[in-house]
Amino acid sequence: MNVQINFERLKGDIEALAQFGRDSKGGISRPSLSRADLEARAWLKEKIASAGLAFRQDGAGNIFGLIEGDGKIVCAGSHIDTVINGGMFDGSVGVLAALECLRTIKEKSLRHSKPLAVASFTDEEGNLVGDFLGSRAFVGALNQDVIQRGQTQIGPPLKEILAGTEFTVESILNTHKQAPELEAYLELHIEQGDTLDTEDIPIGIVNQIAGKHYRWCSFIGKTDHAATIPLELRHDAFLGLADFALRSTRLVATEYYGSKVTVGKVNVMPGTFSNVPGQADFSFEFRSTSKVTLQQLEKDLFALAEDIASTRGLKFYSRVIDQTNPVTIPGRIMEAIKEECEKLGYPYLELPSGAGHDAQILAGVADVGMIFMPSVDGISHSPQETIRWEDLEKAANLLLQVLLRLAG
Repeated sequence: MNVQINFERLKGDIEALAQFGRDSKGGISRPSLSRADLEARAWLKEKIASAGLAFRQDGAGNIFGLIEGDGKIVCAGSHIDTVINGGMFDGSVGVLAALECLRTIKEKSLRHSKPLAVASFTDEEGNLVGDFLGSRAFVGALNQDVIQRGQTQIGPPLKEILAGTEFTVESILNTHKQAPELEAYLELHIEQGDTLDTEDIPIGIVNQIAGKHYRWCSFIGKTDHAATIPLELRHDAFLGLADFALRSTRLVATEYYGSKVTVGKVNVMPGTFSNVPGQADFSFEFRSTSKVTLQQLEKDLFALAEDIASTRGLKFYSRVIDQTNPVTIPGRIMEAIKEECEKLGYPYLELPSGAGHDAQILAGVADVGMIFMPSVDGISHSPQETIRWEDLEKAANLLLQVLLRLAG
């Protein structure tokens, strides 16, 4: 079917959405339920209405635009929230490309039997209470205690942030009870890595999405005067952390190649010039596309931490912050994307996603698929995040054809 989206309209939408949350550092700061996000949501609602789509918003703030049909919904989307000082394409290309596809289908009266939807899920980036708040609420996979305790990553308690909105803790926790049934969910997204850009291939077809294990950890030692305690008598918590960071990286690189391990944030106490650090708190995450590997990594990495603590006279503590399971993309979705790619004459590459996505959560209730487009130089979560517009045009036209195919 030789039908295409209105690319200039899609480009204009992306540039317009990027004006919400522009910050002083040249990036975009649009965490969910911030003023910038609420303004962007109102803008998106108007776009959905002007396209003649039925607007729906659930108790977690997930936004949908729908075209009616019979049976379960074929849905495409992503998120419009951003990390602090992020870029203008992560998430937004998936929502706005899906919106453009549905606009095109409606305007051209393209045949389909199943209902179609564009979705924008709340707080994929985890600025509130853990990643994927909206999609987890949609499928009923929230940790009730975490939501009710509700201390957010950006400071204020969740209940305080919700007080300025139409949402409540209860409405979020009850979202899944009114969720419509999905036949399939597709997500177009920038790769956030450099594989496609390096290989000069415009389309990536995701075959797996890596799972993540995220903890907040501490090495506890003894604070002493830096001038008087000999090196061999110190219980230096920072040296425990430094040793662990190096050895855990070496372990994963040599024995679990392809998996990832990261120390992302560090707080050292007392944090003064003249004291041996008595406590080192840090974020620690590891990722893999294999559930078995994640389980083995958990065993080996924390055995290593305990060994280092014992050797250096420290104590090691950790608590789980978040976990997601790896997802394998169903064969029927992979084949549909491949065949439509070939019809359009687009070169493509199968590859895994190291980053997590809403599709990973929605895999619990529907068949999911992901289409990647190149991130120039692999840059993402940064004001320097950029794309080539011609790549987006290909990816959006591919999304259109796959949606029409899946919707019958």
